[in-house]
Amino acid sequence: MSRSVKKGPFFCVNLLKKIEKARRENNFTTVIKTTSRATMILPELVGFVIGVHNGRDYISVLVDEDMISHKLGEFSPTRTYRGHAADRKTKK
Repeated sequence: MSRSVKKGPFFCVNLLKKIEKARRENNFTTVIKTTSRATMILPELVGFVIGVHNGRDYISVLVDEDMISHKLGEFSPTRTYRGHAADRKTKK
């Protein structure tokens, strides 16, 4: 379900501060770590590498223009797919 237009997009204030600091230092290559998976990707994030926490470690995501208006959590999967159990039984 999408967020109300009246409320506007959700964006973590701490992440915004980190982005502004990196922009002032002209540092687009370092990974900016965040645990806020619900943050919507805004045009200010384009070109930065963001480390999105998936519950165990940080997944590096290079933000480009096609990702605008999506959430950061969409690009950091939380589950590891190891195949179906029936497939493993038939291979043996």
